[in-house]
Amino acid sequence: MRDASPRWISVRVGPGPDEGSRESCLAALFAVGAQGVHEDGTALVTHFPPQTNLEAVHRALSEADVGVTIETAPVPDIDWSEAWKSRIHAHELGALTVTPPWLAAGRDPARTIVIEPGMAFGTGEHATTRGVVRLLPTIMRHGDVVADLGAGSAVLAIAAAKLGASRVYAIELDGEAIPDAEDNVRRNGVADRVHVFEADAGALLPLVAPVRVVLANIISSVLVELLPIIADALTPDGGAILSGILQEEREEMLAVLRASGWQVLDEDAEDIWWSVSIAKA
Repeated sequence: MRDASPRWISVRVGPGPDEGSRESCLAALFAVGAQGVHEDGTALVTHFPPQTNLEAVHRALSEADVGVTIETAPVPDIDWSEAWKSRIHAHELGALTVTPPWLAAGRDPARTIVIEPGMAFGTGEHATTRGVVRLLPTIMRHGDVVADLGAGSAVLAIAAAKLGASRVYAIELDGEAIPDAEDNVRRNGVADRVHVFEADAGALLPLVAPVRVVLANIISSVLVELLPIIADALTPDGGAILSGILQEEREEMLAVLRASGWQVLDEDAEDIWWSVSIAKA
């Protein structure tokens, strides 16, 4: 007899040890229909609807990464309309706090970034977001012009505006993230300073240059490709904050930065992630 209420399926993926395995598994999950993926330590976790062809999911992951481990299980029956909120927290990050709307009461609006969790990446729940927010006060000056590359929810663009930026370009390629970003910008009262664009960061950044600060929370391979474009877009006294870099990639990234003529201003590390603020040497 068919279950009247079939359950969603949890898929937990352990990437193999090879370089690039994590990115390959992530790409494979989205290719077979994952709508979102979160990290639990070194594992990637997502959920698929009932009737998903799990054999196809396993095949895609195995082809993407020969060393992958895959665990599947039915998702427990939970009232997700409220239960999911307990997993979203307010994060005190030095000068600023990132919080969902239901935890924002009583906080100073000038130092609070209110993000409605949606499809766009960037709620404060990820260490890479927190790393950039913690580093921002060390590089920002009042009146700065800022570009946020791969803006997602626009949380970092909003943070820059709250810290005194006069103009921020939030550039995001994923069209589905744009409405969330625009809503968050309005919710935080910075629509006069933060401008959201659906575009390729590498193509648009030269058009909005010069900027004094660039924020880029993107995977390391893309960051390396963007470094020359970022360098050309910055003012002579400008700098950038890079995130989305695994701590195990730190030495390799430092070598790339030195070879490209950058100096390290400050660093932030949390869990498996490393963030860095840099300036042209």
